[in-house]
Amino acid sequence: MYKITLIPGDGIGLEVTAAMKRVVEASGVDIEWEEVIAGEAVLEEYGSPLPDYVLDSIKKNKIAIKGPITTPVGKGFRSVNVALRKELNLFANVRPVKTFKGIKSRYENIDLTIIRENTEDLYAGIEHQIGDYAGESIKLITRDASDRIVDFACKYLKDNGYKRLTGVHKANIMKISDGLFLRVFDEVSKRNGIERLAKGEAPNRVYADDVIVDAAAMNLVLNPEKFDVLVMPNLYGDILSDLCAGLVGGLGIIPSANIGEDYAVFEAVHGSAPQIAGRGIANPTALIQSAIMMLRYIGEHEAALKIENALKEVFDKGQVLTSDLGGKASTDEFADELCRLIRD
Repeated sequence: MYKITLIPGDGIGLEVTAAMKRVVEASGVDIEWEEVIAGEAVLEEYGSPLPDYVLDSIKKNKIAIKGPITTPVGKGFRSVNVALRKELNLFANVRPVKTFKGIKSRYENIDLTIIRENTEDLYAGIEHQIGDYAGESIKLITRDASDRIVDFACKYLKDNGYKRLTGVHKANIMKISDGLFLRVFDEVSKRNGIERLAKGEAPNRVYADDVIVDAAAMNLVLNPEKFDVLVMPNLYGDILSDLCAGLVGGLGIIPSANIGEDYAVFEAVHGSAPQIAGRGIANPTALIQSAIMMLRYIGEHEAALKIENALKEVFDKGQVLTSDLGGKASTDEFADELCRLIRD
């Protein structure tokens, strides 16, 4: 039996979390969920949307999965997501992006992963007010953090059978900060046996290349099927991962993991959508796909494959889909169909 921290979230988080739990149970994996509450629901009592007992639970169990949580507006608190990444040193954000037959998209064969450095860059939050004239943010890129995230990306590429490792940067303009990231990308990819192609060499082996971030955005729209694993600093990863989600159906489809040396937190990255909470129409796919990532992380590959195959079949048939995917099914009906296919 596995003991895993469960943060249900709020808004539609409660509904999609319940659906995810049922689907995981149908896969046959024995999990004891340790449920802890975070977000606005505990803000008044604990003075924080992320009480210590949430962190204590994750540190004890090492693994957590969370539904979407509303960030308090105008109260001086960071999002729970950002706080978890910092407090647990979850340095790698991993977002696989794949097309599903049956989900409306202009593309057919996307299978790529965005790997985003999670701890520094402009998101380190080092800012200064310069009188009434300006605000200044400091972009922090370190050798250690860059080395760690590129090394993670190299291992991910090899473990998942990908071929192309792409470093994304803006070193043509930010020659010191992004220049450092690009130099480390070359050093670490070579250290892992992933070298650039020689001039005129066909891309029929594992190889590394780099793309300037604006060119990456354009080419991800034009030819996303040509990319495999892209690794990049924090800000670019935040933007491009959402761009890629839009290529395959939106944030309601895409899973996410935040992984560190000691802990891992899997999550749906879409919002808590309070306007539809309680109506039973939310799409639980993103959190269910995040649970697939979690199962693979703990070595339950067969169970993960069962759920993934059930999702493919549901989307391919197109008969039991939630309203955001063009169907009329409720959250529970969607989960029921997945459970039936998994058990069959």
